Amino acid sequence: MDRDTLSDVLRSVRFRGAVFYDVRCDDDWVAEAPPAEVLAPAVMPGVDHLIEYHVATRGSCWAAIVGETPLRMGPGDVVLFPHGDAHVMSSAPGMRARPLDSQWVFATRGEPKPMPLRYSHDEATADAAVPSVDTRTRIVCGFIGCDLRPFNPLIAALPRLLHLPAVAGQSWIALVIEQAIEESQRHRPGGDALLQRFSEMVFVDAVRRFVDTLPPDSRGWLAGLRDRHVGKALALMHAAPSRDWTVEALAREAALSRSALHERFSQVIGMAPMQYLANWRMQVAAGLLRGTSAGVAAIALEVGYESEAAFSRAFRRQVGMPPAAWRRADGDVSRPPPAAATDPASPR
Repeated sequence: MDRDTLSDVLRSVRFRGAVFYDVRCDDDWVAEAPPAEVLAPAVMPGVDHLIEYHVATRGSCWAAIVGETPLRMGPGDVVLFPHGDAHVMSSAPGMRARPLDSQWVFATRGEPKPMPLRYSHDEATADAAVPSVDTRTRIVCGFIGCDLRPFNPLIAALPRLLHLPAVAGQSWIALVIEQAIEESQRHRPGGDALLQRFSEMVFVDAVRRFVDTLPPDSRGWLAGLRDRHVGKALALMHAAPSRDWTVEALAREAALSRSALHERFSQVIGMAPMQYLANWRMQVAAGLLRGTSAGVAAIALEVGYESEAAFSRAFRRQVGMPPAAWRRADGDVSRPPPAAATDPASPR
């Protein structure tokens, strides 16, 4: 069975993105981002989790999680912070700055995006007239939001910092994003949607390239996709979550003994096959609750539960509320607090 399990998860956890800042830098400069949980209410209200990424479209710079060893980025490189760590971007290693003010981010949410910024030392100026010609360093900064609940196995499988160096013949990201920004600045219809889709493309490409670099003895959900036997079991459960799977049935399909599959799956994925199946069923159910008008009883059958009561108990146990309440709450996005009185031209 040739099933794209990664695409299943990417669709189900609602990855969605936006490009927010087109940053030009000259001389010495440094910018510091607070933890993503601080920025999330201002950037994407209601999102479970926020990932920030940076694309160096011109020049070079340094990127680092706060307190850790910086790495150098060259033209065309991409860096992501999948776990939302506070981080620093700078012209030289070891620099620090005051973290970006989330209230400023909220106050400028209505500005056309991507917002042009010029950094000099640790100060930024929002300036639509910032020229792109002769700028020493240009970085595009974007955000990707996703669901963590009920079940997102992907985020935990990614490193805290994911660096994707430009490779000859594969540096299309920087070229495409520059074109996308130029297109959006002409204010043609569909420009915002173009940038949102591009952010999602950046993330998917990053994950795929990261999977290609995993050593054979890796552990985690992404490593499981590459494992012949574990990957087969994952594909089977994703293809038919409602089937009355047992470890024996999965083992037969995956060409292993029951005990060997249980041990291998648990070692690679970090949980037993039946626990994974239960978690994935809840994720599928959440998508059906969100995206369809099907009744809870029908959804219970769709994900392998014979009774609505058993399904409701399992769902509540995992997400902390019954299915009907989840459906009502899913569209309830809380507004962030009012922005403080700050200069809208300064992110400090």
